[in-house]
Amino acid sequence: MRTAHLYSRDAAGSSRKGPTDLRDEDLGLACPNNMSSTASASHRTWFITGCSSGFGRAIAEAALQAGDRVVLTARDVSTIEPLAAVVPEQALALALDVTQEDQIHAALDAAVERFGPLDVVVNNAGYGLIGAIEECQPDQIRRCMETNFFGTLNVIRAVLPRLRAQRAGHIINLSAAAAISNYAGFGVYGAAKAAVEALSESLRAETLALGIRVTLVEPGPFRTDFIGRSLEPVPQRLTDYDRSSGKFAQFLKVIDGKQPGDPARAAQAIVTMVHAGNPPFRMPLGRYVVKKLRDRAAELNKVADEQESIATATDFQTGG
Repeated sequence: MRTAHLYSRDAAGSSRKGPTDLRDEDLGLACPNNMSSTASASHRTWFITGCSSGFGRAIAEAALQAGDRVVLTARDVSTIEPLAAVVPEQALALALDVTQEDQIHAALDAAVERFGPLDVVVNNAGYGLIGAIEECQPDQIRRCMETNFFGTLNVIRAVLPRLRAQRAGHIINLSAAAAISNYAGFGVYGAAKAAVEALSESLRAETLALGIRVTLVEPGPFRTDFIGRSLEPVPQRLTDYDRSSGKFAQFLKVIDGKQPGDPARAAQAIVTMVHAGNPPFRMPLGRYVVKKLRDRAAELNKVADEQESIATATDFQTGG
């Protein structure tokens, strides 16, 4: 049994028991003993959004190579049809815009009609928006949130009745390093991914007892075409932000094609994780993200230590 620490420490820095020391059972996160899977030990059926490039395509390829059945989706179905045609008995290519709920339901219906119950649903569709918060246009902000957050939410809400009925399934949501701690210039994009993380935490608590697993994949910089193809710029930059968001935008251009992460290795790690069973809730990918998680945890613990006396003084006082 694991205990959630939640940054509760005494003055000496050692952990102490208290109302913030919660067990998995208290949070509704204890893993039930009767969890089952619709998948056989060797083959699973995947439904993956955003397969035209990047992580979505890499995960689809790795799952197909593992012998699994894969429903590949993309807004432009012509970008994924050649891959599906290589192994037509294992793959189905479907057009899907995750911001359109009717398309999601139609795609799920087609997937189940072709391959039967779904075992793994990967919410990967998305794109970036680079620019200072003030520079981002209202329509850009809404589109970014609609695709990266509401698109993921739409797919989850559409597939949950099916997964609940079969008392099994695995939902994998793609996040980003910007959701761990954000950068100048990624305010809107990072906010969308942070919302996906908070959503995933609640989803896990709500569905684990129903046999549904949730994994939040947190990739660092990987050598995909995200920067060159899937990063929307603002129409006009303000010189006041040259040293913050502007500097970060230039940095992204410099590292494009030199990122340390290998998307094929990441995809293989995800497929291996799914096949191994007992998946983690958080799955960081890349050395950069592991360090970022540790740095963020240290920062939050430092804040808790420094602000503890002020924070606890706001509670109702007892015994006096």
